[in-house]
Amino acid sequence: MTTEQQTRPSAAAKPVRWAADTVSTMREGARLRLDYSAQSLWRLDRMIDDLRREGTPQGAVESVLRGFGAYAGEVIVRQTGAEWWASGGDHWIRTPDGKLWDPIDEARRCFTGDGSLRLLCRDATVGM
Repeated sequence: MTTEQQTRPSAAAKPVRWAADTVSTMREGARLRLDYSAQSLWRLDRMIDDLRREGTPQGAVESVLRGFGAYAGEVIVRQTGAEWWASGGDHWIRTPDGKLWDPIDEARRCFTGDGSLRLLCRDATVGM
């Protein structure tokens, strides 16, 4: 077994936990049920838009955006069989077609008005 193969399972540990924490927090705090479906990403895109429109500083919601991105990544992982990868503290997913996706950065881009978790999921799952 190569070092690369040995580190893959541990790459998923943090984002899977962040996604699960997001599901729990949204259910308890916002009364929003997230079910790991592509449709649920519409709700997160809207929540991110609301945070931006309210003038919330990005630094104040960085952990929320990380959780939303991890959740979006888990949606893609579950739909496509993708795998989480990590390097230098960054986490991304690799779909079976070999493409790399960064859902956590996409959540940050969504906050600045330049991204969409829903569209990222759509693009990552096309043809899967």
